[in-house]
Amino acid sequence: MQYEYKLQTPTNALYDITRQLEEAIEKSGVENGLAIVYCPHTTAAITINEHYDPTVAKDLLFALDHAFPDQAAFQHAEGNSAAHMKASVIGASETVLLQNGRPLLGRWQGVFFCEFDAPRTRSFYIRIQPQSK
Repeated sequence: MQYEYKLQTPTNALYDITRQLEEAIEKSGVENGLAIVYCPHTTAAITINEHYDPTVAKDLLFALDHAFPDQAAFQHAEGNSAAHMKASVIGASETVLLQNGRPLLGRWQGVFFCEFDAPRTRSFYIRIQPQSK
């Protein structure tokens, strides 16, 4: 089962999509298996990180901005080369184990859509795979 979600991203930020993952699992009726969360964009990404303290997401963005600052020397004509680099480093997907109809995440973990080239209208996909018998 695969589900598509839309997301408005007014600013570069990490958007908590854990609730959408839980919703997809509930819709699927799958108790045990895998969930794959996938981003089809080249200037955005998916990650798992702390969702209890929002300053962690801000610190991650701060560190990525310093690791990959916008530079006039970049050759990509659209001016968003740094966003492409950040997305490549973080990655386009995450796989989450499912147990008893819930994502098997740590106490402080959440799943995030990482926007590096806002504002945009984005989509992401969640595929639920039941455990083989």
